[in-house]
Amino acid sequence: MKRVVLTLGAVILPQIAMAHPGHGAGFLAGFDHPLTGIDHLLAMLAVGLWAAALGGRARWALPATFVAGLIAGGVAGHLAGLALPGVEQAILGSVIVLGAVTALALRVPMGVALVAAAGFGLVHGLAHGAASPANFAPFAAGFVLASVSLHGAGLVLGRLPTLARGLGAATAMAGLALTVAG
Repeated sequence: MKRVVLTLGAVILPQIAMAHPGHGAGFLAGFDHPLTGIDHLLAMLAVGLWAAALGGRARWALPATFVAGLIAGGVAGHLAGLALPGVEQAILGSVIVLGAVTALALRVPMGVALVAAAGFGLVHGLAHGAASPANFAPFAAGFVLASVSLHGAGLVLGRLPTLARGLGAATAMAGLALTVAG
């Protein structure tokens, strides 16, 4: 049964991730954006899981740094038209790395964790900004609030270390499946 579920997940997951429908305008469309792409959803949840695993000031610093990168990337993607090659691959990489560090309960120096969070936030923001409508502010407010909510959910789930590690492993495997399905 476990193999059937894993096989089904590997087949269905890429379609879910690529489903990421066309985006409307306004706050609700922005809020929906991180929730409609499994790649965004998993990475943002994993930020909270990893922050919980690291504990201390990482519980607020990691999500805050990710959101700062997210906003910067969103603005660059929307206003400056900044499009970097490989953004989608970097997003998938963030899913794999964030899942792996959570699964392994990897403790790295705070500076390294913050640089990683900022970089991952930046690439997610670039994708959000590129998909944004002309009226950017309400859309951006929506994707920022959804991201913060996902970080918060990860922080709550991260209070249970075994669950957090299992979710981290599942996140890394989903990222790998999405990359292979590409």
